[in-house]
Amino acid sequence: MKRQFSLAAGALLLPIGWWLAAGGFGMTGHMAGHMMAVAVAAPLIAFGLSGTSADPAARWPRAVTPMGAMLVELGVVWGWHLPALRAASDSYRRAMVLEQGMYLAAGFLLWSSVLAARHRASGIGALLLTSMHMTLLGALIGLAPRPLYDGMAMGHHGIEPLADQQLGGVVMLLIGAASYLIGGLAMLAGLLRMREVSA
Repeated sequence: MKRQFSLAAGALLLPIGWWLAAGGFGMTGHMAGHMMAVAVAAPLIAFGLSGTSADPAARWPRAVTPMGAMLVELGVVWGWHLPALRAASDSYRRAMVLEQGMYLAAGFLLWSSVLAARHRASGIGALLLTSMHMTLLGALIGLAPRPLYDGMAMGHHGIEPLADQQLGGVVMLLIGAASYLIGGLAMLAGLLRMREVSA
């Protein structure tokens, strides 16, 4: 029942994330859409599908590893924040759809791999490393002294472009970094409990 609820919740959150990313809400909305896909919907969907035939870590255990999936997600998240790709996503609907799809796929792959019991220790490390790189990127965006992305320099709803960008960085810090940190700490607590029982 928990898995079905998790899968349904993740599926329901996806269109909200897409609406935020594409709805003209500036950098803040776009960042919220990213985080909804990669750090909220993806883990819910991964938990809902864990152990089923749709679980990539269960189907290809040697290929889908936590550290490998962490590197894939790092490449996707940082890559789509390069100015050229950021501008493409802002200007072309197909690029935005590809971007959001890649965020969801990378997040799903990572969470699928860390939820696999045989990868518990490396899964903890992968989540904590992901939290670190999300924190770094969020801080770089939020603390930049000027707007980094020309396509979003118009601001929205009366918010100045730099303030919008700073708020977007805060969204990444609060949702993205926190999601992985909490997940990693929860898995660490579970691993410690298992060792206490087996001791």
